[in-house]
Amino acid sequence: MPQSGPGVIEIFEDFVGAEWIVANTAASGQIGSLRVIGDGIAETDSGVVNLESDGMSGVAQLTTTNEDKHACGIATPIMWDVALMGTLVLEARVRLPAEANRAVFIGFSDVNSDDLSLEDDLIHGNGTTTTLTASDLVGFHYSSEYTNADAWHTAYNGGTSTGETTSTSIECTGEDAVAGDFQVFRVELAPNGTAFFYIDGKPAGNSASVKASGISGAVSTSVDLAAMVVVESKTTTALTLDVDYMLVRGNRDWTV
Repeated sequence: MPQSGPGVIEIFEDFVGAEWIVANTAASGQIGSLRVIGDGIAETDSGVVNLESDGMSGVAQLTTTNEDKHACGIATPIMWDVALMGTLVLEARVRLPAEANRAVFIGFSDVNSDDLSLEDDLIHGNGTTTTLTASDLVGFHYSSEYTNADAWHTAYNGGTSTGETTSTSIECTGEDAVAGDFQVFRVELAPNGTAFFYIDGKPAGNSASVKASGISGAVSTSVDLAAMVVVESKTTTALTLDVDYMLVRGNRDWTV
């Protein structure tokens, strides 16, 4: 197919004005080039707003509704082909205002429905078990219901490596969540399906080999993916996640 100069697709949202206000009651929305998704979005207490008093540089606050297993997220369409468009990059600077009663996913998946629930549709963590519901996913997972409730996890499913369901095998060593502090999360997907994880610019993972070489075959090279940042309430209280920026980058697929 014909090619031209714009061979790289880059989506960067700094949240300096656009909002999907609480009380909108629509099933889904849009901020810049990103979709606003989650099964809480249609409720009057869920949405994505700009922080005023604590939002230097532009910070969006994702707010769930006050129902268990209801989520609020920002995502691209399902538009990324790992083999044809890699290396794919998702980077986001996020802050957990508190650690309790919530789950977070920062990564890629083949599921990005308007009514997305992390627990029901994508991934769930409880005790030392990770339940991989989506057939294809890769990214950072946090759940206050894990035994080690401070840990970030490098979750994956769908590639040639079987998705790990024992949470202690995918805990990120030395990089725990810290309530009130921003952390920078970066996921890179090579065209061969190898996934690399970084927290605050340092390789992340459960072992020295994962940190150095990534996870081979973490994701399928033939399933299209969406990039997303999602928070979900694990109780009957509306909960939040602060996002300073979100960057998604990949090469254009010239075969279509």
